[in-house]
Amino acid sequence: MGFRYTAVYLAKEMYLTGWVKNLQDGSVVLEAQGGTAQLRKFYIRLKCQNHFHIEKSLIKVIEPQPYERDFRVQHN
Repeated sequence: MGFRYTAVYLAKEMYLTGWVKNLQDGSVVLEAQGGTAQLRKFYIRLKCQNHFHIEKSLIKVIEPQPYERDFRVQHN
């Protein structure tokens, strides 16, 4: 299973909302909403996967999106 679908699986398991998508340059962007502790666990669980490698990450706090109800793969 690739990064995007692993992210979806873990996020749904942890009751997070948001999305993940591939960018044209081959990188992946992910936006997740949830409690601080949940988001930390999510990030750690993603980094601990042995079938892909997170080379670099940038974490930003953004305004919550109250309309989001699930976690999904976004297609361009």
